[in-house]
Amino acid sequence: MQTTISNPAPAPEPEGGVMSWLDHARELRDRLLKVSIAVVLGLIIGFYAFTWNDYFIMNSLILHFIGVTGAQAIGAAEAFTSTIKLAVGAGVALAMPVIIYQLLAFIVPALTSRERRIIMLMLPFVMLCFIAGLIFGWFVTIPAAFKFLLHFGPSLVENKPSIQNFLDLFTRLMLINGLLFELPVLVYSVIWLGAIKRQTLTRYRRYSILVIVIIAAIITPTGDPVNLAFTAVPMYLLYELGLLLALLAPRRKAPVLTP
Repeated sequence: MQTTISNPAPAPEPEGGVMSWLDHARELRDRLLKVSIAVVLGLIIGFYAFTWNDYFIMNSLILHFIGVTGAQAIGAAEAFTSTIKLAVGAGVALAMPVIIYQLLAFIVPALTSRERRIIMLMLPFVMLCFIAGLIFGWFVTIPAAFKFLLHFGPSLVENKPSIQNFLDLFTRLMLINGLLFELPVLVYSVIWLGAIKRQTLTRYRRYSILVIVIIAAIITPTGDPVNLAFTAVPMYLLYELGLLLALLAPRRKAPVLTP
């Protein structure tokens, strides 16, 4: 009697496919190229906007945060290089949707199609958080920082910052505030993806507060407790918001073990 041996069914291939490290490197290169193109286009738009109508926007920034005393250019190329740096910051801000999308597109292929859809649906929320950070920096952090810096010191000392110092600090604070407001999305994502449990972050909340205060002290341009609080308190509230949003995160099903 002839015995027929049936071959076992092949294991299903992962949804995202298997990529070698060379394929990953090529994909990373392509995505970095797209991000670079987006930043350069944003830089061009920003440079045109800041030099438009006899530097109307830059003059408005100086008048709004420094006052009629204005700023000064010490070096011959300082005004030009400062404008380029400000345009770079605007380019990064304008390219943020592309940056976030390319980052997610590089990370999420290993996830299921449902998980990818959920993450892509979070993209508008990510942008709203970034914009909210820019608004918070404009109305709260930056005015408080310049008010302290420009009025600190003896009354006989004229505190008139250079244009480079002003624009560097302005650009850095705006981008920092925009990135800090992504904290709820970051907390939500790491909990939802199963990288860490919500109970763990809640249990070690006091250590999280310590880390937040240390980060706020590093990125705060001044050493006074008022500006430190202007940075640390919103960071902690955003951290708590992320923990609150994590309650709405869909529970990941535990893998079913088959004998």
